[in-house]
Amino acid sequence: MQRERVIVISASSDIGGNLARAFARRGAEVVGTYRNRTAALRELENAGVRLLPLDIASKEDVAAFAHTIRESGFGWNALVSAAGVLDPIGPFFELEFDAWERGVAVNSMDQLRVLHALYPQRDLAATAKVVFFAGGGTNSAFDNYSAYCIGKLQLIKMTELLDSECPELQVSIIGTGWVNTKIHRQTLDAGAAAGVNLEKTREFLQKKDAAGSSLEDVTACVEWCLSSPRDAVGGRNIALAHDTWKNPQLLDQLAADRDLFKLRRRS
Repeated sequence: MQRERVIVISASSDIGGNLARAFARRGAEVVGTYRNRTAALRELENAGVRLLPLDIASKEDVAAFAHTIRESGFGWNALVSAAGVLDPIGPFFELEFDAWERGVAVNSMDQLRVLHALYPQRDLAATAKVVFFAGGGTNSAFDNYSAYCIGKLQLIKMTELLDSECPELQVSIIGTGWVNTKIHRQTLDAGAAAGVNLEKTREFLQKKDAAGSSLEDVTACVEWCLSSPRDAVGGRNIALAHDTWKNPQLLDQLAADRDLFKLRRRS
């Protein structure tokens, strides 16, 4: 059996780091990326994760990273992109537009650039599998977080487009719901510009009992997507906290309904 080879974009994030460790523990060969070197990355390296620098907002960095992967002969068969930012936070017309545009790009186009660059380096012997992460605002307005929301919505639709265009790929996207990670510092730093979400975030972070989705929940859902049939999870937006992905019957329902868990207009 061929060894699993996984690339984790933003292994320096809380979700990405937990995923990288989980893959390494089960014997996968793992390459993880980071933008800023921190002491916490030593734990990942000790776990056997190969770490490479990558700023996904830099075209040059993306090209250099893809070159390194190609030269090392790392034919990946799974790629998980855990990149994302909430910034800039605030009402649309009060934000500096270039900053807003960069926020949209980091949450969508920059991640797609990485996949585009790495596509030729995938393992050609089997279906390569890709997992992105969605965000808030898919089914309602997410006031003051428009860059984050729009970027993630683009990823959701691109997941479906890639599924339709590329039978050699299995692409899924997961909405994690609330997860206690350091990304919420951006909301706290934004203060009143975050609107009602500021107090919601404070309440969530202050709860003593386990609230929202755990890092272990996220990892389990990613592994479920990677291990499930393409006709069931390909092109789908899975809501970790609300969808019954632990129920085996859901795979049959997804395979039978090509519109389920996708962006659709309902009359």
